[in-house]
Amino acid sequence: QVQLVESGGGLVQAGGSLRLSCATSGRTFPSWTTLAWFRQAPGKEREFVAGIKWRDGRTNYANDVKGRFTISKDNAKNTVDLQMNSLKTEDTAVYYCAADVDSGVLLSVAIRAYNSWGQGTQVTVSS
Repeated sequence: QVQLVESGGGLVQAGGSLRLSCATSGRTFPSWTTLAWFRQAPGKEREFVAGIKWRDGRTNYANDVKGRFTISKDNAKNTVDLQMNSLKTEDTAVYYCAADVDSGVLLSVAIRAYNSWGQGTQVTVSS
């Protein structure tokens, strides 16, 4: 079983930056594992933000964060970070770290592919 713990959320003004971190533990990830960030704003469905392949670092991003957010990993520390720049008020949400160990789908954007989730960290962007 994988444990995921997010940190780094907070309040920031529009145009500012935040860095989220996800600490992972519990098992050694197979090479095909994808780690991802999702977010859920009030009254909205949870949505994919960014993903990274554990083995080779391939990434994918949701269209509305491309060029602003960067996902990265540290295999030695078993962490996955999300650097968020040029934040907008519409980025306000609870951000979740998730792991897809079993689906076999490369860099899936589907919630159902992810079988381990963190508790979430709040990001609030003020105008």
